[in-house]
Amino acid sequence: MTFVILVVALVVSLSAQAPRRVISLVPAVTEMLFAIGAGSQVAAVSSYDQDPPEVKALPRVGALLDPDVERILSLRPDLVITYGSQTDLQVQLARAGIPFFDYRHAGLATITATMRALGARTGHAREAEAAALGIESRLAAIRAANAGRPRPRTLLVFGRERGTLRNVYASGGRGFLHDMLEAAGGVNVFADVDRESVQASTELILARAPDVILEMRSADVLTTEEATREAASWASLASVPAVRQTRVVVLTGRGLTVPGPRVADVVQRMADALR
Repeated sequence: MTFVILVVALVVSLSAQAPRRVISLVPAVTEMLFAIGAGSQVAAVSSYDQDPPEVKALPRVGALLDPDVERILSLRPDLVITYGSQTDLQVQLARAGIPFFDYRHAGLATITATMRALGARTGHAREAEAAALGIESRLAAIRAANAGRPRPRTLLVFGRERGTLRNVYASGGRGFLHDMLEAAGGVNVFADVDRESVQASTELILARAPDVILEMRSADVLTTEEATREAASWASLASVPAVRQTRVVVLTGRGLTVPGPRVADVVQRMADALR
């Protein structure tokens, strides 16, 4: 009996050890790992990881739709960060005896909750708690600064074709972008739509009549001149209050739409744009 207890305790102890070789297939989580002090444990990242700069030197192992399973296994990870929809990959990892951390984008609170969970899993609980508290404190300060201010009805756009109003995608009433807009002091014109995104036709935008149009350009980072030209693309909707009152703002920069540790910086930029 004593021998069995000792063996079980040893197995639990080994399984609880912090991973030394982490592969992240989720850019947002990669940023979290570095923010909580676990960057030295990251052995490889997805094809789309750009930040922090340290990831540029790391091996690439595919992405959400095309994970390179053979490459992943060859790197001998002891933890793989997967997205919730990567069920096939998760099955293959389980068969190989490789633990995985199952992640899925959700609301703003999920960012700090995930950082804390990663901290516990990677042996950086204290650093993760400090980083999460820092984000939460900054968000609370932004909300406090907005108290009593007018809350403009805002169309939050995160995608469209350059120079046109085709294929406009905006935040719906669910998800981290919606939460960020609310924290920044805006009221989402699509708050009643229980989805993370809305493909917004010009007719729909005219009907919702936003007071502010706030664009987030993250995939294609723009110069100041390019951002000004993109804002001018909305001129054809002159009857929309945001256009009529010249309250169209294009924010640009990497990480604007990444639900990671830079989120408080982005919310502050949004808050400044809404004032």
